[in-house]
Amino acid sequence: MTAAAVTPEAARRHAQETVKRSGTSFGPGMHILSKERREAMYAIYAFCREVDDIADDDGPLTQKRERLTTWREEIERLYCGAPTTPTGVALMEHVRRFDLPRAEFILVIEGMEMDAGGPIVAPTLEGLFAYTRRVAGAVGMLSMPVFGAPRSKTAEDFALSLGDALQLTNILRDVEEDAAEGRLYLPYELLKDHDCPLTPEEIAGAPGLPKVREEMAALAREKLAATRRALNDLDWKILRPALLMMGVYERYLDMMTARGWANGQPKPKISKLEKALIAARWFFAPKLR
Repeated sequence: MTAAAVTPEAARRHAQETVKRSGTSFGPGMHILSKERREAMYAIYAFCREVDDIADDDGPLTQKRERLTTWREEIERLYCGAPTTPTGVALMEHVRRFDLPRAEFILVIEGMEMDAGGPIVAPTLEGLFAYTRRVAGAVGMLSMPVFGAPRSKTAEDFALSLGDALQLTNILRDVEEDAAEGRLYLPYELLKDHDCPLTPEEIAGAPGLPKVREEMAALAREKLAATRRALNDLDWKILRPALLMMGVYERYLDMMTARGWANGQPKPKISKLEKALIAARWFFAPKLR
């Protein structure tokens, strides 16, 4: 498909429909943005969704690598002003308007290459945070200029700490689900410290797994605390979309902590009503956070 075949309006619809189809919990946060900023976030999300789908595809490794390489090439075309995909065209005006950093798009692709290269199994802590920097931190770094945050070390600390916190919480929620797919994102050091098996096939029910989860939760709490410290020097109003996500994921973490870390518990879920209440807390009553 050539750039001429994708009109800006069609590209915007494509990005919006991608968000709608996904049912993402990021949706409510996007709705509070202005139309211009919301469309930018739709385009960023569509990019992340498409490369993530490549990594999760059941196709052969060589094919997945080729498709991710094609996306690397599309990012180069995007920054030359000549994207050829609907999502690339949807991104183009926002890359210019918000000065979105090319390196962060490439980092997202690198994160998908880590997943696509074979199941991630018991990475070191260093390797785990290299992964979260790519699949979550980079998304935060792309989002901050869209929200209107200043380019500063504090804004970067906010984006990266929150990205780590969200991804660590996701890992805690999805241990059994990931293991069923041959993945084990829990770090090698914690698994070894608690005599846990280093393979996804054996992790479910391991006696030491509750302690591993508890320590992972503590890491997530540290990242949330770092996010709040950075927020003290930023304008919370422009960061409300990110704060809504923080509220939802902190609630997941609270739910898991309250019930304890015993093996075999179901994945925690939050109702639409509770998500709406969390959103209202940040939108109308930030002092209660």
